[in-house]
Amino acid sequence: MEIRFSVSLMFSFFMIFFVGIGNVVMVQADSVHYNAIADSSYKGVDGMKVGGIKTYKSIGKALDDAPADGIKPYLIYIKIGRYYEKLKVEKPFITFLGENKDKTILTFDAASGTLSSNGTKYGTSGSGTIIVRAANFRAENITIENGFDFVANQNKESDDPTKVKDTQAVALKLEYQSDKAVFRNVKMTGYQDTLYVDAGRSYFIDCYISGHIDFIFGAGQAVFNNCTIVSRLGGYVTAPSTKEDEQYGILIMNSRLEKEGIEVADGSVNLGRPWHPGGRPGVNSEVAYINCYMDNHISAEGWSSMSGFRPEDSRFYEYGSNGPGARTSLTRQLLSEKDAQNFSFDHVLNGWNPEENKENFY
Repeated sequence: MEIRFSVSLMFSFFMIFFVGIGNVVMVQADSVHYNAIADSSYKGVDGMKVGGIKTYKSIGKALDDAPADGIKPYLIYIKIGRYYEKLKVEKPFITFLGENKDKTILTFDAASGTLSSNGTKYGTSGSGTIIVRAANFRAENITIENGFDFVANQNKESDDPTKVKDTQAVALKLEYQSDKAVFRNVKMTGYQDTLYVDAGRSYFIDCYISGHIDFIFGAGQAVFNNCTIVSRLGGYVTAPSTKEDEQYGILIMNSRLEKEGIEVADGSVNLGRPWHPGGRPGVNSEVAYINCYMDNHISAEGWSSMSGFRPEDSRFYEYGSNGPGARTSLTRQLLSEKDAQNFSFDHVLNGWNPEENKENFY
């Protein structure tokens, strides 16, 4: 008999549904209501009710049946499995709840230079495994992966016709009408350009994000709280393209900057660099690290130029950095205690506090 318990559902009342012979799935009956279940091992007809809940073979099929203009969370429970899908979320109030962060995996392997089914390149913006275009999206207990094999591609000979030249490969992108997006206990993995926070406000709590070049980037207002941010090779952590009329961009707080292994050399990673897409005006990149642990892969220089735009002309800050990568340098601007108090949920997210009523996450 297989018995599965969702880690996130540590509440007092549950309902047990028997699905097939010898399988037991424990579903919370009091605080959480599932609108749909995605199960990669499901053999039935998509949308058929199992234990009273519509069940689907894929996340995409479950998403297709969600209301187009919902005004309350539509919760898709995603069972353990590997889902090879490329998704666009264009409906508001969609919630993905995975059964297990490390074993519930949404993956696709498109890079910027990869050809799509219509014969054109995906481009960076189109490479995302999941692209969120609507407000109030939430995800918990799931891995979102861009599975493009950057290392294998880099090891190919330069004249190999299969070698992809444009290797940006996004796992998650927030764009257009995305706002008030929340990610809790989510693992996002890739190499170059893993996480593209390009619109609205977003909050990442207890998340794991890995990459090596500009792997947290974009123009949105994003807060990362108690996250583990892992460099897989030498490179750059952030590349904000904050609009100059926005006071805040990316805030990384109470988090850990780590390296994936000993092959990531000491001092080989910079905290960020200013991205001006296409050299456009109207950008003044902003990122702040507040009370973060930094391993020795973080350089003394701290920041880098990008396409002629200099870090000293950008808004790059630190406060309370600790660990071997918290090096003293003339190029690493430290905030005063008073100024650091301006970097809070209320300020960066413009009055939205995603930690309010977090017990009612669903």
